[in-house]
Amino acid sequence: MLRSFLDYHRDTLRMKASDLTQEQLAATHPPSTLSLAGLLKHMALVEEAWFSDALLGNKLGPPWADIDFDADPDWEFRTAADDSPEELRRLFDAAVANSDAILDRVLADTGLETLSQELRGQSGEAFSLRWILVHMIEEYARHNGHADLIRESIDGATGE
Repeated sequence: MLRSFLDYHRDTLRMKASDLTQEQLAATHPPSTLSLAGLLKHMALVEEAWFSDALLGNKLGPPWADIDFDADPDWEFRTAADDSPEELRRLFDAAVANSDAILDRVLADTGLETLSQELRGQSGEAFSLRWILVHMIEEYARHNGHADLIRESIDGATGE
């Protein structure tokens, strides 16, 4: 059920960003500076950060590996306007495919109670895969609300 909700929200973001030009994907809904391009790139990063980095303990790969997020915490949002729709979709779809491969392997091996390599701040506790999945659903749901408003402001499209 958790994977179904996660896939639903991934597909909702894809739909909100579909059939738009680079200029439209970069459009914001003032006063917010969020764009659909930024949301796609951000969620690609979030996929890798939680499933590969936090859960498995891997280092972030390209294009994230060389970014100093302490110096530029909104790098993915800021740079997304320069990316083509095809590049944004490729980056997002590749991140989702990699996350799905990780999920398939971890669920088959150790299940939803698998603990992350990354630990929670001061508590030092690990995250369970179940917690990560629920968090990812929440993250997508929140950003899909943003995406809905942005998309409606671009061309009036509404729905899921």
